[in-house]
Amino acid sequence: MEAFARHTGTVMPLDRIDVDTDQIIPKQFLKSIARTGFESALFFDWRYQPDGTPNPDFILNAPAYHDATVLVSGRNFGSGSSREHAPWAIQQYGFKAVIAPSFADIFRNNCYQNGLLPVQLPEPIVRQILDRAMRDPSYTVTVDLESQTVSDDRDALATFDIDPFVKHRLLNGLDDIGLTLQHERDIAAFEAKRRTTKPTVTAAPA
Repeated sequence: MEAFARHTGTVMPLDRIDVDTDQIIPKQFLKSIARTGFESALFFDWRYQPDGTPNPDFILNAPAYHDATVLVSGRNFGSGSSREHAPWAIQQYGFKAVIAPSFADIFRNNCYQNGLLPVQLPEPIVRQILDRAMRDPSYTVTVDLESQTVSDDRDALATFDIDPFVKHRLLNGLDDIGLTLQHERDIAAFEAKRRTTKPTVTAAPA
């Protein structure tokens, strides 16, 4: 997992509430368990018209926002089913952080597991960020995990809360496997000792 410490990027203002995981990545794209290639399916039903052409009215298709790396949206972001493909699609599209007034718990935890930072801020602050980004497509914010702050070139906008252990994991790029491998020597020593002290299953004699 890629570590996250501090990111400055332009804002994609997705001014909608209750964006659920089926809207983030529709069910027909969940057949693959490979963790790559989901960026083209992000917001598919909003992004494309029935004939497959890009929907010119959807913000993700606006050329001015093509390089955005911070997704900002309304409350209850990531509700719905627990599909881990949702943060995969967001991250693979190029977003490093998602800012919203609230997140669904399972979606938030899936983000943490994949190094995508969900930042919960008060709704008036999110509204301010959305308005500034819609007025100015070059509007950028800085998300600093170490100081737990969000700022732009005008204001220190807000601080955000995060569990200290989750923060440690993100700062050091540690998913569950990474955490386990920190104890690799102890695991190897235990396994070596176990073979001599515990029963083992062996093949029956021919």
